[in-house]
Amino acid sequence: MANGVERESGLVVLFSDEELREVSGVKRGSEYIEVTCGCTSHRYGDAVGRLRVFSNGDLEITCECTPGCNEGKMTPAAFEKHSGRETARKWKNNVWVIVNGEKLPLSKTVLLKYYNQSSKTVNGSHRSHNGRVCHRDEFFRCSRCNKERRFRLRTKEECRIHHDALGDVNWKCDDLPYDKVTCDDEEERASRRVYRGCPRSPTCKGCTSCVCFGCEICRFSDCSCQTCTDFTRNAKD
Repeated sequence: MANGVERESGLVVLFSDEELREVSGVKRGSEYIEVTCGCTSHRYGDAVGRLRVFSNGDLEITCECTPGCNEGKMTPAAFEKHSGRETARKWKNNVWVIVNGEKLPLSKTVLLKYYNQSSKTVNGSHRSHNGRVCHRDEFFRCSRCNKERRFRLRTKEECRIHHDALGDVNWKCDDLPYDKVTCDDEEERASRRVYRGCPRSPTCKGCTSCVCFGCEICRFSDCSCQTCTDFTRNAKD
């Protein structure tokens, strides 16, 4: 158990069943929990999404405001702005989840527990509060359309997907397994690409908190590339 985060059979347990009992749309991943969320604009109504809460404090929202929305993954602040909320810059109060059938601001739920801890105690370390190395999102170009696509590196599985893409000269948008992206979809706007998941600053361009040069999460003993081979050999020494 680290920083209140428990692990059961490989699954990170961020919140107890009791804490999430009345929260709508709860799904548990190996390194995160996901819930239904939204933000209300007096002009446009409710924009609905899916909020992921990671154990290192990261928050990530997938917008589902319309069937054709292609905003992809957003920070809560970006989601608040995207929703058209008139009083923006107060996402903790404006982004809500449904608890016991009612909309409740994030600030009044347990879901910001790890985010608040991360904000208070970031000290330049490249490790997150659960002892795991933090990896920022990376981008890679499609060999067919030459558009940059985002790779999230929160888990070992996601790091492997990015690692294998780097070694594939024929990698295409269609090969991205967790986002339904094709070559016809536009690139993320430049203003969105600056947000890469650093726990120190959302617009960080690369620091010791979010750039990793090799660890057990992003290097693989069953991979024969030189990078992984060198890491595995050095780890044994």
